[in-house]
Amino acid sequence: MTQTTRAPLENADGAHIREWLRRFQHVRRASEKLCAPLETEDYMVQSMADVSPPKWHLAHVSWFFEAFILAPYLKDYQTPDPAYDFLFNSYYETHGKPFPRNLRGTISRPTVAQVYQFRAHIDREMERLLSAPPPEHLDEIIDRLEIGLHHEQQHQELLVMDIKHILSCNPLHPVYRDDIRVQLLAHADQAASPDAPRWHRYASGVRQIGVDYPTEPAREHDGEGFVFDSETPRHRQYVAEFELADRPVTNAEFLKFIEDGGYSRTELWLSDGWHLIHQTGWQAPEYWEKVDGRWHTMSLGGLVPVDPNAPVCHVSFYEADAYARWAGARLPTEAEWETAADDQPIQGNFVDNDLLQPAAQGERAGDGPQQLFGDAWEWTGSAFLPYPGFTPLEGSLGEYNGKFMSGQMVLRGGCCATPGNHIRASYRNFFPPQARWAFSGIRLARDV
Repeated sequence: MTQTTRAPLENADGAHIREWLRRFQHVRRASEKLCAPLETEDYMVQSMADVSPPKWHLAHVSWFFEAFILAPYLKDYQTPDPAYDFLFNSYYETHGKPFPRNLRGTISRPTVAQVYQFRAHIDREMERLLSAPPPEHLDEIIDRLEIGLHHEQQHQELLVMDIKHILSCNPLHPVYRDDIRVQLLAHADQAASPDAPRWHRYASGVRQIGVDYPTEPAREHDGEGFVFDSETPRHRQYVAEFELADRPVTNAEFLKFIEDGGYSRTELWLSDGWHLIHQTGWQAPEYWEKVDGRWHTMSLGGLVPVDPNAPVCHVSFYEADAYARWAGARLPTEAEWETAADDQPIQGNFVDNDLLQPAAQGERAGDGPQQLFGDAWEWTGSAFLPYPGFTPLEGSLGEYNGKFMSGQMVLRGGCCATPGNHIRASYRNFFPPQARWAFSGIRLARDV
């Protein structure tokens, strides 16, 4: 799953281990903070097969630490319930039989309170393990701990996505947090209309794409040096001359596509996408609906008017591709996107900003592409496939990414639900082309 630049830890001092414990506690608290505004009933809802109930997310990330760290490395570890190993295993077939994904909403027991008790149990046992880790296993424990922390951060983003979808299915348009609504409306009132997109040109050449730990020190996002296995190995790739738009496509621009009959013009659509929009009846991005003749969108602050200046979000790959064709452009390849992002600062509207919705850009930050990170994941035209020389980890953790390298498209850059210290230029997110509940948007590219 990951390779790092970290040196062996057999002789690590207590302060170093305490820092890992501090990081563990920080990530664990962040998950529970995201769930704090929920009512007990919200924890149980599974609004579609791709959405998991919040209760399941909280239990699953705890199961991860139990299955891959505590059970093998804490000698006298006892699970609160052996059934959890079945109920909260997501897809690790080499570890055991996972509970069916589409039935997670049927798990009424354990209760929400019992899941929080499970989390507290895991936290106590992890603290006990890290207070006196077995020296002969310390390297592997820390490696797995680091994976587990990034895994939980991924589920924090999924929690935001899934909570939004769950609440959107309620015709009452329930509000997750009132203060988010206030912030969104204020931000929309203050934001200025963006200038027409500028195009940044990049010369053709052989590029170094991905990362290659531990043989190369690397482009680290915050000095930690963590990457998932799908980002490796670093390899050469020829990139032809291209141009990339300096900002994402906005809601106002996507609305012009809608008004120009974009959803009814077959020449704009890939065949699978054309069939899909006729099966689903899509006529606008996910969560958009008209109220008194004006487009509104469901947010975590409830139903709010669509901000014309914010990046368009919750569109599928098919919609992004059709829009690009309508605009006389195309989606960037992931190699092009990484070429543009490689030397850019990693800053943007992340979950840390607490807006939980893409927002219009404020003042320009430099002359390079804007909003590459945060706000909305950007669809690329690249399938999620292994890089040349890719090798997954051995054992169950090797199932983390490699088994999904089929039928998925790559997205880059993070979104408003991504922890800011979790993203980097080489990060490869992936979703099937029909997915819309993720915070997914559009940036255009074109040939030169």
